[in-house]
Amino acid sequence: MNGETKVSPPQILVLGFGGLILLGSLLLSLPMASETGRAVPYLDALFTATSATAVTGLTVVHTRDTFSLFGELVIMGLIQIGGLGLMTMATLVALTTGRRITLRQRVIIQEALGESRLGGIVRLTKAVLVFTALVEGAGALLLGFHWAPVFGWGTAFYYGLFHAVSAFCNAGFDLFTSSLEAFRGDWLVCLVISTLFVIGGLGFHVVTELGSNWRWHRVSLHTRLVVVTTLFLIGAGTLGILLLEADNPATLAGLPWSEKVLASYFQAVTPRTAGFSTLPIGQMREATLWLLIGLMFVGASPGSTGGGIKTTTFATLLAMVATILSGKEQTTVFGRRLGTMTVFRAMAITLISLGVVVSAALVLLVAGDGTLGEALFESTSAFGTVGLSRGITPELSAVGKLALIFTMFVGRVGPLTLGFALVHRTHARIHLPEEKITVG
Repeated sequence: MNGETKVSPPQILVLGFGGLILLGSLLLSLPMASETGRAVPYLDALFTATSATAVTGLTVVHTRDTFSLFGELVIMGLIQIGGLGLMTMATLVALTTGRRITLRQRVIIQEALGESRLGGIVRLTKAVLVFTALVEGAGALLLGFHWAPVFGWGTAFYYGLFHAVSAFCNAGFDLFTSSLEAFRGDWLVCLVISTLFVIGGLGFHVVTELGSNWRWHRVSLHTRLVVVTTLFLIGAGTLGILLLEADNPATLAGLPWSEKVLASYFQAVTPRTAGFSTLPIGQMREATLWLLIGLMFVGASPGSTGGGIKTTTFATLLAMVATILSGKEQTTVFGRRLGTMTVFRAMAITLISLGVVVSAALVLLVAGDGTLGEALFESTSAFGTVGLSRGITPELSAVGKLALIFTMFVGRVGPLTLGFALVHRTHARIHLPEEKITVG
C-alpha cells in the first residue's frame, strides 16, 4: 500500500452532486433570491436546490411567487447542470479554456453518461452539448413566439427558455400557477414540451446513434430496446389514462375527444420523470394514480436527464421472467443474449429502488405526512425524479422534507452509483461450492 487514497468515479459523482446541491441551497437562501427580500427558510431552499439538481420538480414553495429573478436563474442553472451532469459541464469548461481531458476525467464522464465504452467519450460529450443547445434553443423560440401575444416579448422568451430547459432536463419546474393545466388544449405548448422531455429521456447515446444511423437493423440492441420500451410505455399509458379518466368530471369528462387524447398522451409521458401536468393529479381516480406510480418507477432511459429504474432495466426484467417461464437458460432480447451480470444489475437496481421508495413512504407515514397512497405516490415521484404530487408536498413536515431530499438525491445519482460510492468493491478469486435451494 502506498498510503494514497483514491476517490472512485462513483464517489466523485456523489460528492459532486452533493456539493452542487449545497451551493444551490446557500444561493437560494440568500435574501436576494427571494421575491419578498426575506430569506427563504434554509430547509425549503435545500429542498428546492435538491429538486432542481436532481431534475425532479417537487416543490415545497411556489417557484414564481417565492423566488426572485435571481432565484429563478439559480434554479434554472441547477436544472441544466443537474440534467446534463457535472462532468459534462466540466468538459464544456475544459474545452472552452483549452484544457486537456485526462484519462481519469474520461472514466468519470463514462460513468456519468452510463456508457459501456471509453473510446469516443469526449466526442460524445461535445455532441451532447451541441445537441442540448440546439434542442433547448428551438424549444425556447417556439414557446417564446407562441406566448409573446399573451405575456409580451421579454417575459414570453424568458418563460420559453426556462420551460425549455426544465422540459429537456425532465425537471418539471414551471412558472405558472397550476403547472400547465391552463394549456391542456394548447397543442403547440403540449407537443413542444412533451417532445423536449421525451427526447431528453431517451438518453444521449440513443439520440446520437439514431441521429447518425436511421437503419433500424443496424442500431445497437440498447437503442432498439430503449425505443421499443419507450413507445410501449407511452402507448399503454395513454390508453390507460384515457380509459380510466374519460368519464371523470374532474379531469377528462366533458372535453372534446381531441383534447382528451392530447391530455391523456401528455399525462402518460410526463410520469417518465418530466413532472409537468395538464390534469389535476389530486383529482384523478385511484386506479389512474397507481398506473402513474408504475410509470414513474420505471422512468426514463440510461444516460438521459431522467430518473427511475430505467426502461432497459424494466425490459431486462421482463425478458428474464419470459426466460424462466419458457424454461430457457439464456435471457434473450431481439435475437441477442443478455449477459448474466446485466440481469443481476437489473435485479439489484430494482430491489434497491423498491427499498428506497418503500422506506421513504414509511417515513412519511410515521411523520404523519399523508395517507398510504399519497406517501407512496410522493416517494415514487421523488425517487423517479418526476415531480408529480397529489398536493401534500407544501405541507410536509421537516422529517418528510428530509426523507424526500434523500430520495431525490438517490434517484438522481442512481442506486448502484450511490452503493458503489459507499461500499468498497472487491473482486473475489475464490469459487465456493455450489448448493441449490428451493425458491418460489
